[in-house]
Amino acid sequence: MRKHQAERHARGFTSWGQFVAMLFCQLGHAQSLREICGGLAASEGKLKHLGLPAAPARSTLAYANEHRPWPLYQTVFQQLLEKCQSVVSSQPGKTKRKFRFKNKLLSLDATVISLCASVFDWAQFRRTKGAVKLHLLLDHDGHLPSYAVLTEGKQHEVRVARQLQFAPGTVLVIDRGYTDYEWFAGLTQDGVYLVTRLKDNADYAVVEEREIPQRKGVRRDQVIFFYKLAQAGVECFFRRVEYYDEEHDQILVFLTNHMKLAAATIAEVYKARWAIELFFESSTWCTPSYVMEFQEPFALNRPLLGSLYGSVRPYIAQHLLCA
Repeated sequence: MRKHQAERHARGFTSWGQFVAMLFCQLGHAQSLREICGGLAASEGKLKHLGLPAAPARSTLAYANEHRPWPLYQTVFQQLLEKCQSVVSSQPGKTKRKFRFKNKLLSLDATVISLCASVFDWAQFRRTKGAVKLHLLLDHDGHLPSYAVLTEGKQHEVRVARQLQFAPGTVLVIDRGYTDYEWFAGLTQDGVYLVTRLKDNADYAVVEEREIPQRKGVRRDQVIFFYKLAQAGVECFFRRVEYYDEEHDQILVFLTNHMKLAAATIAEVYKARWAIELFFESSTWCTPSYVMEFQEPFALNRPLLGSLYGSVRPYIAQHLLCA
């Protein structure tokens, strides 16, 4: 707090009190300052155990939300994230790895947060629907988010994905919405592995039929190249793996640039991508969608944060979000 001078002009309402109030807002799904302060006032006995003398007035909380420096909570979040990561890394025995390979496994996906078009006219998505899109990179070590960004609902996933950089050896799992052969070739050149589903209309040629192991489900393992890349003078080869999903009685076709992993492992790696879908379903985000406003390319929680300085907006849109 000294570093950010957060207690300057505090008027008796500490940063800790503001943090508790906004945490109550998040966990209690409060939609206004009135609900926050009223809910805290009904729990003053518990507040005293947290070191707070009384619930704040609405004007006091509004003033703190508008004037208290946001870098304070950036620091709090970064410290909390580092703590979670250290706990995960310090308990390798309790965090059981599903795969034998030691490569970093990441899942990249995006989800659309629907908004009312008549109320949030800035978030035009379709004729009668408004939305913003959350792009998330999930680390499978502890299932913690390592990157997140909010964009307009119409923003294509690949445009955001192209801006990300991955360490060589990383295994990136994505769905068919990220199909971009030039990007795939770039990842291959950078030493980044990808696992995804192959589109039905993919234009490719088979270079090699690999030996099929005696593993249940694996139907075909091929080395292929895409005509689009070949015409552009890019020499890059991929694997096409056919796998029979007995549970759903369907054949799934996977695409990867990893030439050494077993075909069955490729299928299991893609199956692990479901973790990011569960993360989207179970997470409670910092900024509830029903109180977000959008100005230019940045999301603002104006009803709860009040007016924000311009320097805050790029940070909200381009850095980590807590979940």
